[in-house]
Amino acid sequence: MDEDINENEEFDNIMVLKDEEGNEVKFEFLDLVELNDEEYVILLPMTIEGDEEEGEVLILQVEDKDTADDEEESYISVEDDAILNQVFEIFKERFKNDFDFVD
Repeated sequence: MDEDINENEEFDNIMVLKDEEGNEVKFEFLDLVELNDEEYVILLPMTIEGDEEEGEVLILQVEDKDTADDEEESYISVEDDAILNQVFEIFKERFKNDFDFVD
């Protein structure tokens, strides 16, 4: 029974999002960064087991929902390179001891 609990804990940080074509894509949630009264999620695409290639993180802005009925969050792409760089720098500072960042 303890194995089931540990397996579930391992998947607590997995998010499934749909791409533009409606396909489900799994991501590992790494961090939530606040910047200028906005929130941004840092996600790492899940790789297929045995895939040696290191992935790049994905940074998406958390879109505010005005309706109390909607419990799902939605995310939008960030087009502003300056904001992307600021968010990524905050993330790198927080996790400098946990990840090897490539410049």
